[in-house]
Amino acid sequence: MSEWSGRVAFISGGVSGLGLGIAQAFSNAGMRLALSYRNEDYRAQAARWFAEQGREEPLWIRLDVLDRDGWAAAAEQVTARFGEVHVLCNNAGVSVFGDTAEASHADYDWIMGVNFGGVANGLVAFLPRLKAASGRRHVVNIASMAAYLSGPQAGIYTASKFAVRGLTESLRYNLVPHGIGCSLVCPALIRTNAWDSAFRRPAEFAQSGFGEVNRAELEQFGTAFEAGMDPLEAGTKIVAGMTRGAGLIFTHPEFAEDFEAIYADSLAALPDEAAPPERLEVERLRRAANRAALAGKAISINDLT
Repeated sequence: MSEWSGRVAFISGGVSGLGLGIAQAFSNAGMRLALSYRNEDYRAQAARWFAEQGREEPLWIRLDVLDRDGWAAAAEQVTARFGEVHVLCNNAGVSVFGDTAEASHADYDWIMGVNFGGVANGLVAFLPRLKAASGRRHVVNIASMAAYLSGPQAGIYTASKFAVRGLTESLRYNLVPHGIGCSLVCPALIRTNAWDSAFRRPAEFAQSGFGEVNRAELEQFGTAFEAGMDPLEAGTKIVAGMTRGAGLIFTHPEFAEDFEAIYADSLAALPDEAAPPERLEVERLRRAANRAALAGKAISINDLT
């Protein structure tokens, strides 16, 4: 029996794409599920999988991840149904591309609002519930390899994923004293329709600086996703990483060249000079505080000087 058996998990955007793959993997591990959705057709397709597998039907929660009241209501619904919630998976996101130098406020508000704000909203709504629960608990924040790899066509998307990375890496230290695991997940190409987010842009964010969506061009870009990893395979790797207690979960192996370049460029950018002893001491204390945090100590700013 899986150590996750009977644990209750909430997954945002859990009815299609990677979110559904995670939901299937969680179900395979014995978890009980609450899944948020916006598209009724996707929800119905997901429901068929659970019925065909003879699994408990998830609690379906219609949710816009920008809606903070909706998040609060979702947390209430989950605990009302299951009593406790043990796993939060912040998965919902949008993939939108365009020249960042042309971006409007609406572009920033939508992409950052969903991809980063949605994660923040999930944490505020559900962390008190996880802290109050018992046993194995975990937070999973889905970012992207874009949290490490920048490019010319996805500046705001990349910024949102860098933000999720920084938040999650820091949050991990804060959750150790509560006995709650925390994983940053950075998937790459997944066989999904994530590329078509621009076609589902809400009216309140319509004033894009990227110009009118070129459907043919975007659909051609979408053909790359056909080579992507199966969502259930990625979800299964995420469960394995959670079980190991991994703070960082990479699902795809094809990025050694990129990380070697990042490492080399970073080292080369450091000034070739000696640092004064007082600054070295500050950084020694910072590193020691980080190690102590991962060992279970609650760290305050007093530990940094």
